[in-house]
Amino acid sequence: MKKACAILLILILALSLMAGCGSSETGEQSAETQLSGAVSTNGSTSMEKVIGALSEQFMADNSGVTVTYDATGSGAGIEAASNGSADIGLSSRALKDEEADSGLVGTTVALDGIAVIVNPACKAEDLTVEQIAKIFTGEITDWSEAGGDAGTISCIGREAGSGTRDGFESITGTKDACKLDQELTSTGAVIEAVAGNPNAVGYASLSALKDTVKAVTVGGVTCTEDTVLDGSYEIQRPFILVTKEGADLSAQAQAFLSFATSAAANDLIRAAGAVPVAK
Repeated sequence: MKKACAILLILILALSLMAGCGSSETGEQSAETQLSGAVSTNGSTSMEKVIGALSEQFMADNSGVTVTYDATGSGAGIEAASNGSADIGLSSRALKDEEADSGLVGTTVALDGIAVIVNPACKAEDLTVEQIAKIFTGEITDWSEAGGDAGTISCIGREAGSGTRDGFESITGTKDACKLDQELTSTGAVIEAVAGNPNAVGYASLSALKDTVKAVTVGGVTCTEDTVLDGSYEIQRPFILVTKEGADLSAQAQAFLSFATSAAANDLIRAAGAVPVAK
């Protein structure tokens, strides 16, 4: 009887040790699957709020990962993805044919309206795309010709290579024809300049709008999430994440890309002022 009890005790101890080893092994595997390291993003200044919201949530969910953002403009972001100096490029315009042909891949994360903004003191409320084009090319030079009080219009826009500028000029048919009084290097700078000049007009991402400026309607349509999504607001463009075909992303960069383009990110994108596209 004593011998039987001793054997039973040995078996129980052995099973306990095996369970302990299995538990330790599972813990090690779990630790190994946790993401760690950095994800570098580079590009569009208009995407700052969207990328900021996505990065903050992703880092909260993955404490071992740091997501960085370098606001250099769409052209520089596309180049960074091409030469490998960033994991993911950020562009607020679609890739050009030659960029896609070079092996770059653009994944749309959101849509964005490009709002035409004026100083709150400006009495102009609605402009057609044709009027906007004439204002920015210098054919219309006084606000009295566009629904405002008399005053010389001051056009403010973005620098060459900006995705916002590319989208605005492509849609309004003003490519390489705009006559700008100020050419600025960020969306925030354009908003600030328009806010400080009662005769100014500019353009800015819907996701970046502040109450220091007024967005006019375009052809009677307000720039909102709904009008961008249904296409009734004419001046709009995509926000895209740029990667290089054939280049392996790190586990953490791939996970961030997958998260950013999933329906789980829709509320974050919407709260940042852009229009999510994931189903």
